[in-house]
Amino acid sequence: MLPDLRVRQRDYLLEIARAITQELNLDKLLARILKISIEMLAGQAGIIAFNESGVWRVAVAQGIPPAFLSYLEPLLAEEKVAELNVTELNRMLKDLAYTASMGLLNGVGLPLIAHGQVIGVIFIFRSYPDVFSPNDKMLLQSFADQAAIAIFNAQLYTQVNYEKHRLDALLESAADGILILTSGLVIERCNGAFERMYGKPRVEIQGKLHNEVIRWMQEPDDPTLEVAEAAGWPLTPNAYLYVEGDLQRSEPPPLPVGITYAPLLTQEGTLRNIVVTVRDITKFRTAEEIKNTFVSIISHELKTPVALIKGYVSTLRREDASWNRAVVRDSLKVIEEEADRLTSMIEDLLDASRLQAGGLKPNLTDISIPSMAQRLAERFQTQTDKHKIISNFPFNFPIILADEGRIEQVIENLLSNAIKYAPDGEISINGISDPDRIIVCVIDQGPGIAPEDIPHIFERFYRAPKAVNLTKGAGLGLYLARAIIEAHGGRIWIDPKPDSGARICFSLPR
Repeated sequence: MLPDLRVRQRDYLLEIARAITQELNLDKLLARILKISIEMLAGQAGIIAFNESGVWRVAVAQGIPPAFLSYLEPLLAEEKVAELNVTELNRMLKDLAYTASMGLLNGVGLPLIAHGQVIGVIFIFRSYPDVFSPNDKMLLQSFADQAAIAIFNAQLYTQVNYEKHRLDALLESAADGILILTSGLVIERCNGAFERMYGKPRVEIQGKLHNEVIRWMQEPDDPTLEVAEAAGWPLTPNAYLYVEGDLQRSEPPPLPVGITYAPLLTQEGTLRNIVVTVRDITKFRTAEEIKNTFVSIISHELKTPVALIKGYVSTLRREDASWNRAVVRDSLKVIEEEADRLTSMIEDLLDASRLQAGGLKPNLTDISIPSMAQRLAERFQTQTDKHKIISNFPFNFPIILADEGRIEQVIENLLSNAIKYAPDGEISINGISDPDRIIVCVIDQGPGIAPEDIPHIFERFYRAPKAVNLTKGAGLGLYLARAIIEAHGGRIWIDPKPDSGARICFSLPR
């Protein structure tokens, strides 16, 4: 080698050293190293091949005809690292270059070794043999070693960057709110879910102390983070902390949440970060309330008929009394009515269970709503002498396809509620139709439905506070009515008219 070339080679080494600290984009770095290598070794073309999971592949190429590259890549991919070392790879590339160029091209390969591991090879194609002095070889290997370190750093940066983007994606896709705290309990980061829960943008959350954001409506039963930390938490890396309560927000109402604190410790055992997971437990709390309501209502509603039946049976069985036929008949009537009430309640509970399991499917047949309404009006009229029940449908009201038993159950429920909640007056079943649907309304002349009850009237086990002590029921009738109508592709609603009676309507497709 000529002295001026040796000077240039040292300049190339300096440029590689600069690349180690300046360029972390792997693709750009590989192209830069390959360009320097070709110039340094006075070559015409070159490739950088990497060993990934035991398979060699071309990472970057320069000056290589596409046809030759497409021939070379599958050959490299077939060679496993256990069967082919860098020396063998260089031999194969030299043979390929010599054969493809009809003896015009030779080549030289430099293994890329970082931290004692071969991560790849630079192969330069050129038109003269690789004759190097010991000093030249030492210089070239120094160049390859620095290039390997630069590539290793760029790969590491790419991997770290990938992991960061993946962590960002995981945090942002999480349904639960997530906060990351410093050891000083300052909020270092929060995700989008917590933003939405809390009602403020993250720029107003990050940088604040934990207790400035996590504020409770009332002191939770569990020890808070600040109390636990003052007592020495965390003592071990797996010492999770759970707190449940109502979180104050910028706008009411407060949010029921369960918060889990997980410590991240250094190797020395000191606290580095705390990962905070905030879960909205509104549905769990609602389910708990529904369960408690269910137990309360059902226990009360079942006790009453059972107590009546037991009381009348015990009375009739008394051996020290003789009952006339009228008393026996009246007692048996009460027993029958209460047994029917129990049966109806059990059927409603079974229907509610079927509905939750997705098993409430209508059995469709042709039905006449006016005939059904007239029949039900006559039957319910026998149950009350304080109301007048009428059916009002136009003459040409259409026949529709529906489940007769289920639609009858809906109208029965609406009529039963009208009789229970309207002290007296007229109760009407009205119907109209248009080209797409029929509409049926049950209207009474009672006090109507309070506006605050309207949003909840079709909920399971819901009973208006004013009605709890006035009438019997489990709060399932309208819930089932809505489920039946919606299963038919229809809709049920309340026309709010306070102080002018209740008006509940449903529609069904024609």
